[in-house]
This record gives sequence, structure tokens and C-alpha cells, in this order.
Amino acid sequence: MKQTALVTGATAGFGKAIAHRLVHDGYRVIATGRRQERLDALAAELGPDLLPFRLDMDDAAAIAALPGSLPEGWCDVDVLVNNAGLALGMEKAQDADIANWQTMISTNVTGMVELTRVLLPGMVARDRGHVVTLGSTAGTYPYTGGNVYGATKAFVRQFTRNLRCDLLGHNVRVTNLEPGLCGGSEFSQVRLRDDAKAAAVYEGTKPLLPTDIAETVAWVLSLPRHVNINEIEMMPVCQAAGGLAVARGMKD
Repeated sequence: MKQTALVTGATAGFGKAIAHRLVHDGYRVIATGRRQERLDALAAELGPDLLPFRLDMDDAAAIAALPGSLPEGWCDVDVLVNNAGLALGMEKAQDADIANWQTMISTNVTGMVELTRVLLPGMVARDRGHVVTLGSTAGTYPYTGGNVYGATKAFVRQFTRNLRCDLLGHNVRVTNLEPGLCGGSEFSQVRLRDDAKAAAVYEGTKPLLPTDIAETVAWVLSLPRHVNINEIEMMPVCQAAGGLAVARGMKD
């Protein structure tokens, strides 16, 4: 029987590419997101092995009800890809909009842990499963304006590490993928709310693409059942972690 994967944030970018790749690899995919018309278009494109399922990661009640809301035959989720997430703003902490912080925490942290908690007992009971979560190099390397976004991704890393401890003795795998500079998605448009500024982020670079992330997810899932890839940090060749910053000319 085909395995069932649930991919959050599947209406664009990483999630859409991952859904495409997993259907190609023989999975049945539950594709979730807020934009129903995009989910329907994805289902029309990929056929009966893709189930469009509208889900807002800020809606705790909908997340809690998800297992009982899935159609018959789709309830046993073998793979959870926690992809949904966003960054909002590049202001320094002292100038940031607190509403942006709350939205990032709600989506990147709260929604992600709630959905994981809902699906994990079934994986444990069946003694099979894989949780793949999209973190970020921002969770490791600080940068100006990264404040709460980076903090949410640091949470993702530590959460997945602790899941591995809790799941010891069960055949349920957990992987955290931490991409660096990635183009080909709506990430920068959402963050900067300005198409020209978003385009400038990638000017003169060859960033990672959603298909690169999907390829990595597919590889992690394809490994033998006894192999767990804990973490993968990935960057394009044009990117590296920067050195420490020094402010010069400061007053005593």
C-alpha cells in the first residue's frame, strides 16, 4: 500500500514542490494550506493521489479535529512534513511590530507543535512514521532583523531534537532541515511586502530552490527504516555563515 504524507503550506514554494515530489515517488499526499483555489489546482494537476485539505495553522480547533476530519482511508499519516511557516519584517527588535512577532510564533511554533502532537500518537501506535520539519539557518546564525523569526527556528531545532529522545524505542523518525538562502518561493515577498525589495534579496546569487528542498526531503524519506537523519544544514554555494560584527566609533 502507498504511504500517506501530510504536507503543510503546500500552496506554494517548498510545500508545493514537496507535494509534487512525493506524489511522483509514489506517496499519497494530503496537501494543506489556507488558499483553497491553489489546493484545488494542485489536486487537478496531480490527480487522485493528492487530497486538498484547507487548514489554517493558526486555528487550534481545526488542527485538533484534523484526524477525524480526514476522509476514510486517509487517516493514517505515515509522514508529516511541517513546512508551513513565515517571516514578517526585517526591523530591529526595538522597532518591530509586535503583531508580526505574534504571527510568526503562532504559525512557526504553536501551529507546528499542535499538529505534530495530534499526529504523533498514531505513528507511535502503528510503530512507523517520519516527522520532517523545515527549520532554517536563521535558527543558528543571528542577523540584524532576524530576532523572532530566528528564535522560532531555533525552537524548531530543539523541539525536533527532543522528539528524538521521546521517540527512542519506536520506529518513528524525526528530521530537521535547515536551508539557507532560498529563492523561487513567496518567502521574501511575504516578509518584505515589496516585490522589488524581495527580488533584490536574490540579485546576483544562485540560491537554493524549492526543488532542492523537495529532493532533500525525498532522500531522507527513502533511507532504510533504521536510519534517522537528525539534522541537515544546507546553503547555496554563494552563501556562507558571516563573521562576528563589530560596531566602531561608539561613544563611551
